[in-house]
Amino acid sequence: MTFGGFLFFMVQHQIYDVIVIGGGAAGFFGAVNAASLKPGLRVLILEKSQKLLAKVAVSGGGRCNITHHCFDADELVTYYPRGGKELLQAFHRFQPKDTVLWFERRGLKIKTESDGRMFPVTDRSQSVIDTLTHEAAKHEVEIRTGVAVSSVTKQPDGFIITAGHEQWHCRKLLLACGGFSKPGAYSFIEALGINIIPPVPSLFTFIVRNAGLNALSGISVEQAEISCSLLKQKFKGPLLLTHQGLSGPGILKLSAFGAKEFYHADYRFSVFINWLGGQSLNEIQQLLSQLKINNTKKAATNAKPAVFPQRLWEYFIAGAGIDTMQRWADVSNKNLNKLADLLYRQQLQVEGKNTFKEEFVTAGGVDLKEVDFKTMQSKKIPGLYFAGEVLNIDGVTGGFNFQAAWTTSWIAAQHMV
Repeated sequence: MTFGGFLFFMVQHQIYDVIVIGGGAAGFFGAVNAASLKPGLRVLILEKSQKLLAKVAVSGGGRCNITHHCFDADELVTYYPRGGKELLQAFHRFQPKDTVLWFERRGLKIKTESDGRMFPVTDRSQSVIDTLTHEAAKHEVEIRTGVAVSSVTKQPDGFIITAGHEQWHCRKLLLACGGFSKPGAYSFIEALGINIIPPVPSLFTFIVRNAGLNALSGISVEQAEISCSLLKQKFKGPLLLTHQGLSGPGILKLSAFGAKEFYHADYRFSVFINWLGGQSLNEIQQLLSQLKINNTKKAATNAKPAVFPQRLWEYFIAGAGIDTMQRWADVSNKNLNKLADLLYRQQLQVEGKNTFKEEFVTAGGVDLKEVDFKTMQSKKIPGLYFAGEVLNIDGVTGGFNFQAAWTTSWIAAQHMV
């Protein structure tokens, strides 16, 4: 309305018991679990984008890697570069076994694949989305999309959330607004006095300019050991060659554990590949010597360890200075040692990173020192809770990030109600 030539907006003020900021996995799980615990509870989800459960939709190539078949809390926490210590007590309360049971009780059957990843038997992310949205409708959880929260104000009886010309009041507030895609993404959280660890990318692939390897895009080895110049740890796992460099579970593990170091190095560092999964140099030399003895009349490219695809083996042979048509009997010890060195510890230079598919995960977020993991409540502000990637928690690929989201939001829901 207008008054004296000035334009005024009527601010809508709506009251809820629980408001959840974020319509992703953690936000939905926290909202539906809170609503199910107390019939009649007024629960509202506010989502910035127009799309709900966006990461659930793209996870696992559109199949949704719900969690991982690791039911031991002590082992489970080792898959988290940040947050493992804090999650230990949380996983004793709600872990992958509980996640599977939760979804199966609601009609969604879960299967386990050979690498431990767990998916809906439908192999469709939409099945997970349907389960969560059905639960939201069943328990009358209200949902608003396209709502960009600009401020949160603490009140004696709760919180005032403002977005544009609308305001909402709630007694309990759950922040489940995802990872910090860039500094300042959630300034309204910092305005509450909450300390934020600056975000950096966590899961990414490596750009390596090596013409020979880049030409082998799509080829993989089942078990390589990967290390780098900036970390002490070594990681084993499948390694995939791409037209731009290196990918696969082994690389993603390394990227997660070295997220901060790689960021500060501007994603330029040396990476070392043991193509035979960590075998010693002596073991590799013996393997090649036996290969030579058993295949004296064959060309070096035609007799190889079974673990290597043919084209990759030809790349190694050329890299060791061995002629492609040379018989094993004629391969010198010098060239044999060069081949062993290449397989044992090939050094490659990383010159940048690429995001892993559409799954963007960050290291950084709400400082874990400020959160009570028994309740997921802020130690500074009563009634304020956190769940999911908004926290400085991230896991390696394989369902671990979703599990952290399910666990932290479930605990928050129990305490909010």
